[in-house]
Amino acid sequence: MTADRLRQAHLDAWLNHLNGRRTREGSPLKAPSVNLLITAVRSFLDFLAARGLVPASLRSGLPCVKTPNLLPQGALTHAQTRRLLDKIPTGTPEGYRNRTMIEILYSSGLRASELLGINVDDIDFDNATAIVTGKGNKQRLVPIGRTALRFLESYLKAVRPFMLRDSGERAVFLDQKGCRLRYNAFAAIVRSSAIRAGLGDIHVTAHTFRRSCATELLRGGANMYHVKDLLGHATLNTLKHYAKLTITDLKKTHAKCHPREREDRR
Repeated sequence: MTADRLRQAHLDAWLNHLNGRRTREGSPLKAPSVNLLITAVRSFLDFLAARGLVPASLRSGLPCVKTPNLLPQGALTHAQTRRLLDKIPTGTPEGYRNRTMIEILYSSGLRASELLGINVDDIDFDNATAIVTGKGNKQRLVPIGRTALRFLESYLKAVRPFMLRDSGERAVFLDQKGCRLRYNAFAAIVRSSAIRAGLGDIHVTAHTFRRSCATELLRGGANMYHVKDLLGHATLNTLKHYAKLTITDLKKTHAKCHPREREDRR
């Protein structure tokens, strides 16, 4: 078929085809993927219209689909997270360390690399905050909830000294050799913790707790700007304006909206 015979019916048939396409996992194409294809076809229609082969109005028959404003996917419920935390045995140095790490992940929404990169000097117990280094080597200040802070303080005072081999090691979380815990070892800890809690059929990773933290904060009514800053995102695509927040604002939102903190006040 030549370009001059292209009609709206052809575009409609193509859109129906997109709606029926599935990924390798069997899921429908997400809105951003569909819009990427639509944008490419609209550019091609502009090219044809500039040469008089199709009407310029034809591109309007391919509107982009709306991107749904959803909460983060792949998150555990608070009940599931609490069960996982409660099932971590804390009778050994490694077990207490593991509980502390996942408490902090869930409390502060950190990436695994940010958690494992924390040094002793980065913790401010007086202000219940920590300095973490995120993507692009950018540092930010994050609040640590009271539950996680209690575990962290006990770990640093009573557990880490027994794991330490070199007094010059500044990493908070250590492996059995007294060195900074590595990501692969931590990933295995998270997986085994999920299996122990009966969540083996769910794909639980360190990032799951980051999503779970953000989801619970948003469900609790947290300002999306606050959540953005907590997670260390540079922008928030669903909002046009950027607002800088102080750590005081962020701590207030965290204490008010995170379910682990609400439990602590009962």
